[in-house]
Amino acid sequence: MKLLRECVFCLAVVGGAVLFPAHADEPPVITLKGHEGWVTTVAFSPDGKWIASAGEDKTLRLWDALTGREVRVLQGHTAAITTINFSPDGRRLVSGGWDHTLRVWDARSGKELLKLGGHKEHVTSVDYSPDGKRIVSGSGDDSLKVWDARSGKALLRLSHDNEYDVTSVAFSPDGKQIVSADGENQLKTWDASTGEELETLLAHGAAVSSVSFSPDGKRIASGSWDDTVKVWDSSLEESLLSLRGHSGDITAVTFSPDSRRIASSSEDKTTKIWDARTGKILLTLRGHSNEVTSVAFSPDGQRLVAGSRTVLKVWRLEKP
Repeated sequence: MKLLRECVFCLAVVGGAVLFPAHADEPPVITLKGHEGWVTTVAFSPDGKWIASAGEDKTLRLWDALTGREVRVLQGHTAAITTINFSPDGRRLVSGGWDHTLRVWDARSGKELLKLGGHKEHVTSVDYSPDGKRIVSGSGDDSLKVWDARSGKALLRLSHDNEYDVTSVAFSPDGKQIVSADGENQLKTWDASTGEELETLLAHGAAVSSVSFSPDGKRIASGSWDDTVKVWDSSLEESLLSLRGHSGDITAVTFSPDSRRIASSSEDKTTKIWDARTGKILLTLRGHSNEVTSVAFSPDGQRLVAGSRTVLKVWRLEKP
């Protein structure tokens, strides 16, 4: 199987949170330290009180989103964790990693509730359906799987039919569709109930690393190793915008909760926030000293967390 990126290892740091001013054109940030390897994935809880992060050190960590205090460390994966997501009610977390498994956790106690095995390669991406009843996962084995979120039973297996990783997956806001991306530059949409392939598109000039549905369900954003972010209508039949401004691979993209902004993280050490209607760059965040691997908005859209080497940074944003 063709892998999209080799693992990178880095130095351990001492746990804690540090406040410091960002560049003159940016708001202040909180820096969260505790991971002993690259942070690969971040997420806000639905109530905005917690931040979850995970990475190469095989741990999933929960942080107080306002103070930066480390609340809990969840351990169970036997290899690097690549992806995490909260359930819509915030009570559970799902994670996936290089040990080929998904694990479902009680977000309050940290107890592991389910271990889902079935992928033949590393798990690259996970998402909960809006009703919290299903989980979709993407893998380096060229497949997506849809699971019953309570029992862990596999419900569907969908294949990209190539030799490349499925890099990113997401449910539509109504739960009726799934969008997926792969290392062969493809985007696909699927019927989430039947597994029927609805549309396939060669979307970029290099591997597609990340996809995101807008919360209003009208658009899909994709980020690529061709240094661009593109915006499509939700059927993938029309290209709406091509966002250019990064000088390195795009590692993650996500819409703000009101669908008006897009955040993208990049190998160029920056996070950018774009106007989702015009494609204009609204803000460039330059606080990281290494590749930025992941990014997420808070539920109110007024904060943004991004992960990099062994740290996370949280920015407070102005209202759009």
